[in-house]
Amino acid sequence: MNAIVAVTADWGIGLKGDLLINEKADMRHFVEHTRGATVVMGDRTLASFPGGRPLKGRRNVVLTIDPELVAPACAEGTSCEIVYSIEEALATVAGDDPSRVWAIGGASVYRQLLPYCTYAYITKFDVTLPADVYFPDLDADPQWHVIEEGASHYTQDGVRYRFLTYENDAPVACA
Repeated sequence: MNAIVAVTADWGIGLKGDLLINEKADMRHFVEHTRGATVVMGDRTLASFPGGRPLKGRRNVVLTIDPELVAPACAEGTSCEIVYSIEEALATVAGDDPSRVWAIGGASVYRQLLPYCTYAYITKFDVTLPADVYFPDLDADPQWHVIEEGASHYTQDGVRYRFLTYENDAPVACA
């Protein structure tokens, strides 16, 4: 399993249910990695998508504690499954190629699934913005280290960002 996320310099990821930065190159990066794969998310992340619809061309696994949540209608080539615990989410994706399973948020899902992730694909923006949710600081975690750092890019507002890949030295097996 992998994680993919955009963070600010202090590892902020969101404020009041919205992303902190909307950068087209980061969105393309996300799509390139997750298209045709399985994505695991919380119900608030699903609700934040246009129309509250699952991501097209992916198997969407949605973690919730809401027993009333019903899987929304999906476009062709897309599926959506509702699960009620991290254990159920892990069992649901156990038969998938782990390199094609992605934790995509929110903060609680990231915290719970990060130990199972081999890689974390981080778009790091060199700016600090008000945030109310954060991704764990992988730079401060000795179990994680950067294995690839892309060139610097800049947003239209002049904010520097880089695509980084972190590796987990000892991921927990999903089986």
